[in-house]
Amino acid sequence: INRLEEHQQGQIIVDGVELTNDLKNIDTIRREVGMCFQHFNLFPHLTILENCVLAPMWVRKEPRKVAEERAMHYLERVKIPEQANKYPGQLSGGQQQRVAIARSLCMEPKIMLFDEPTSALDPEMIKEVLDTMVQLAEEGMTMLCVTHEMGFAKTVADRVIFMADGQIVEENEPHAFFNNPQEHRTQEFLSQIIGH
Repeated sequence: INRLEEHQQGQIIVDGVELTNDLKNIDTIRREVGMCFQHFNLFPHLTILENCVLAPMWVRKEPRKVAEERAMHYLERVKIPEQANKYPGQLSGGQQQRVAIARSLCMEPKIMLFDEPTSALDPEMIKEVLDTMVQLAEEGMTMLCVTHEMGFAKTVADRVIFMADGQIVEENEPHAFFNNPQEHRTQEFLSQIIGH
């Protein structure tokens, strides 16, 4: 969706801009699409605040003061403003993932992409990250989330797409997807995951 990988067929259109080989279009889309990876990808040699201001200062040419004010706003939103002057290695996994979310939000994206945001976390840290994402959803953030956290998907999603072997198997709104799956493969998955 943000051209980290090229698609082989079909079209990807993000907010009216088609993703092609056109570098200008790629840059336009990347400015509007935030991404949180499985393993945080924070810069270990930079403080939390420095991690958050880097992109706005380099990409959007914002003055440091403006970037820092916005960074603190988003660190407060993810409930860790007191960690601003620490380094990533001094934080728990859940805190690091919330920093990664705040860092992406500092670019004020229209869409957030999440790649298994809780898979690298201990079970007790998963809730703090999911709570942050639930709050974003409630505030109207458009999010595309690859996840195995079915409870989270059921609570937050407007649309569920189930994929297996690189193909879309089933697509529906959450209530129908979880309570009345149509495809055998979906039924099999849900029975294994949540005893459906």
